[in-house]
Amino acid sequence: MTNQARKVIEIAGEDRVHFLQGLITNDVKRLENGAVYAALLTPQGKFLVDFFLIPEGDVILLDAPASEAEMLLKRLSMYKLRSKVTLTPTERSVSRGVGPVPEGAFADPRAPEMGWRAYDGRPSEEADWDAIRVEHCIPEFGAELTPDTFILEAGFDRLHGVDFKKGCYVGQEVTARMKHKTELRKGLKTVAIDGSAPVGTEIVTESGKTAGTLFTQSGDKAIAYLRFDRAKGPLTAGEAKVSA
Repeated sequence: MTNQARKVIEIAGEDRVHFLQGLITNDVKRLENGAVYAALLTPQGKFLVDFFLIPEGDVILLDAPASEAEMLLKRLSMYKLRSKVTLTPTERSVSRGVGPVPEGAFADPRAPEMGWRAYDGRPSEEADWDAIRVEHCIPEFGAELTPDTFILEAGFDRLHGVDFKKGCYVGQEVTARMKHKTELRKGLKTVAIDGSAPVGTEIVTESGKTAGTLFTQSGDKAIAYLRFDRAKGPLTAGEAKVSA
């Protein structure tokens, strides 16, 4: 999943902030402080796609997985109605790097270890992004983030990808209910792994009960989706040994 292809959509028009505010999981007003990480959900609160919003003068740049750009444009256009908003695909490239944020770039809002992102054509820096993601349990679209995901189980609260005070957005009721009324019983976690197994391998307990699913691996660690009540004692994923 390293070096995932990205597409950048330009969102312009006087209603752009208000338009996005009623749709996405995060507070668009945070753009005053830099890049914003957010997602678009279904009305049932299930994950559709995650993306970054970038402030650039009188427009907002939306940095999304290339595979989902067409779907995202169609869905945003469906919600646009009479809003004074334009949505324009661009050919901008996305650059990434680690370390101090260069001038003209933006700190990745999920975690300091994820470095920076830029949209001015500068070259990317080499980095083992999977190793960084696994170490800090940062999910990626198409790997840990899939259409059946609930964003709180994926750690969006910890990754600064959801705001609980901004008011209504698509899927907000389910997300708020999970936050305030229940204790999460499932979710993503970095685990230790001895050996390797394909992404999607079932993690099982010593007694053969399903405890979760294995995702991205790097060295002796991996990101796993776990049932916390079963993720105790010896666990296996295929031939690999897993410990939570």
